[in-house]
Amino acid sequence: MRKLLLAAAMAALVSTFTLAPAAAQSPIVIKFSHVVANDTPKGKGALKFKELAEKYTDGKVKIEVYPNSSLYKDKEEIEALQLGSVQMLAPSTAKFAPLGVKEFEALDLPWLFKDDETYAAAMKGTIGKWLFQKLEAKGITGLAYWDNGFHMVSSNRPLMKPADFQGLKFRISGSKIADQYFRLVGSIPQIMAFSEVYQALQTGVVDGCENTASNYLTQKFYEVQKDITVSYHAHLQYAVIVNSKFWSGLPPDIRAQLEKAMAEATDYTNSIARQENEDALAEIKKSGKTTLHYLSDADRKAWQEAMQPTYKWAKGRVGQEVLDLVAKELDVKMN
Repeated sequence: MRKLLLAAAMAALVSTFTLAPAAAQSPIVIKFSHVVANDTPKGKGALKFKELAEKYTDGKVKIEVYPNSSLYKDKEEIEALQLGSVQMLAPSTAKFAPLGVKEFEALDLPWLFKDDETYAAAMKGTIGKWLFQKLEAKGITGLAYWDNGFHMVSSNRPLMKPADFQGLKFRISGSKIADQYFRLVGSIPQIMAFSEVYQALQTGVVDGCENTASNYLTQKFYEVQKDITVSYHAHLQYAVIVNSKFWSGLPPDIRAQLEKAMAEATDYTNSIARQENEDALAEIKKSGKTTLHYLSDADRKAWQEAMQPTYKWAKGRVGQEVLDLVAKELDVKMN
């Protein structure tokens, strides 16, 4: 009898182990770091990608979004990506020059894109694809370009004519193209991390900066600048990038679902960018904390003429090949 009971117990035990479900596999974690707030176009785009990626992979992938440089300072994040400490970033395209990929700075040329539609077509087309190929040798794969709109400039005095910039210290993100056109109007460019800009403006370490309306609002730059010129003189775009080794090592089905999520998140981000900037501009105006100024046709022409030598100078910085490509695709004159 004891043998029968023991045999039954063993059979039940075996049955239990056989029927028990296998332990759930841990999700693949993707750390997605960026330098702006969640309520900017890029911040909303990152959250949209998280939502779609986790949905399309049925939870097999977990996206951890780190806004406002909460994981890495923007000066450190690309190195962290190359080392594999973070898997995904969305830096401004000017950040690739320190890697030796200076061609991206051609996108910073003043008065380059006529409007949002021109920019979108260029980045989805030949220019965007050609530039992403330049990152491959650095262990980086480009996934998408996210629009953040056109730059404005600010200071504690109106900036209407090129002479108004004389002697002012301007924060720039690191682009040598931006450095050049600010010097051409007589200002002194200062490279500074995005996370440090508010305090620098507040304390007078720098006198002004350039950025998009949505960033002026969400980072509260407008609170510490008396005057903003709605100049739209240059464009700000981000590139969503991943560590190539990590990306190519993903199971093909998972990667396909993430690519689908990124494509949809990109369409979403770029579709809201213009409206977000318009809404931000209205909110800034409503606050009454800064005065908005608009360039006349004559003022705009004066800015364009003052900054035009940047195009000739750029040849030695970014190379003739990318300038020829940009000139052809955008129908602009380089000299």
